[in-house]
Amino acid sequence: MVATVITKVLSVKLRTVLIAAMAASAIDALPAVAGSERLAHVLASEVTRPPAGWVEFCARQPGECASTTTAPRDLTLSPGAWKDLVRVNKWVNETIKPLTDLEHWGVVERWSYPDDGYGDCEDYVLLKRRMLIQSGWPREALLVTVVRDKKEEGHAVLTVTTDKGDYVLDNQAEDILLWSETGYRFVKRQSQSNPNVWVSLDDLRPAIATATSR
Repeated sequence: MVATVITKVLSVKLRTVLIAAMAASAIDALPAVAGSERLAHVLASEVTRPPAGWVEFCARQPGECASTTTAPRDLTLSPGAWKDLVRVNKWVNETIKPLTDLEHWGVVERWSYPDDGYGDCEDYVLLKRRMLIQSGWPREALLVTVVRDKKEEGHAVLTVTTDKGDYVLDNQAEDILLWSETGYRFVKRQSQSNPNVWVSLDDLRPAIATATSR
């Protein structure tokens, strides 16, 4: 199902590239379970303000943000589900070319789908989220997340909440890592019950990441 969605995302020309890449790539084994609940799942706190980029994105594309309140759901991380995550993360990271919003749109911040093949961190996140949802993944387990690196620069990643922990899909990293292994300081993310409600994240670990906001 994921492969079917991928082939519909961009041009016919890119489909050939995708098929070759998927045939040649080896899918990593299912990751080991984290040693403690604290390290496996980031703790959500109180409701907070959504990022301005998300609010503006929803104003431009309200159909992408329409939602009703639902019960939180964690994905059962089977070997097949892990392979889907690896495929989507690898394909989007290799297909979309990094370009800042200022270079792309002439503005400091603009969240959008990278349908022209270019985007920055949040655009990668939006595409990965859309592709997984279209493949039948529960929206409640796919959360747009804001983090900070050691330079205190903002960055966006996609958090996937699973029965084995919260895993992060990042345009700056080839590997999908448990949130506590990324080195980022986690700030806030979409709530599992409503994507338009955002919650603060309790993360007291020091930031040691080296990724940039691009």
